[in-house]
Amino acid sequence: MPNIKSSAKRARIGTSRNARNKARKTALKTALKKFEAAASEGNRETALSAHRLAVKTVDRAVTKGILHKNNAAHKKSRMARKMNELTQ
Repeated sequence: MPNIKSSAKRARIGTSRNARNKARKTALKTALKKFEAAASEGNRETALSAHRLAVKTVDRAVTKGILHKNNAAHKKSRMARKMNELTQ
């Protein structure tokens, strides 16, 4: 346990931010997995709605500092490629 008041506060802040980031990472992974599942089934309607949600979640993760922008671009590009394969 920290002895200094400011370090105790930093520890509390770190704990709450860690929980928030973990929840956001979990939501991101879930959205990506739902898109992957819909794309592998070949269901275009479900994949389209899951794709929209996944892209939105990836973009939000970038603004919140969970993902790097290049990593997000890579993920979105991969999802777009899979969507294009479904339309053909």
